[in-house]
Amino acid sequence: MSEEPGKPGGGKPREEREGGVATQERKQVERPPRFKVVLYNDDYTPMEFVVALLEQVFRRSPVEATQLMLQIHRGGRGVAGVYVLEVAETRATTVHRLAEQRGYPLQAGVEPE
Repeated sequence: MSEEPGKPGGGKPREEREGGVATQERKQVERPPRFKVVLYNDDYTPMEFVVALLEQVFRRSPVEATQLMLQIHRGGRGVAGVYVLEVAETRATTVHRLAEQRGYPLQAGVEPE
C-alpha cells in the first residue's frame, strides 16, 4: 500500500538515517480486541451433537471436541474459540441456528477475552 501525499495521514513514512543506512519508522497497528465464544451446558442437548458442532463450526479435532464437550458438561460452560467480534458473533449465531433446527436448547454467548 502506498500513502498519498496531501491526504490526512498520508505522505511518506518518516525516514531517518542511522550510520549511513536509511531506515523507515512504521506505524504500529493495534490488534483488534478478541472475544470468546462460550457454550453453556443444558440437560437436553445430546453430547454427540455438541461434539459434531465443535468439529464443524469451530474446526476442532474429534479428540479436542470430545474433551471440550466434557468440560462444558461438567463445568457448565466452556470456551469453544476466541475470535474478533464479527467472527465470534457469527459462530454463536451459527450454534443457535443449528441447535434450533434440531430442536435443542443449546446456548452460546460472546464475551470479551
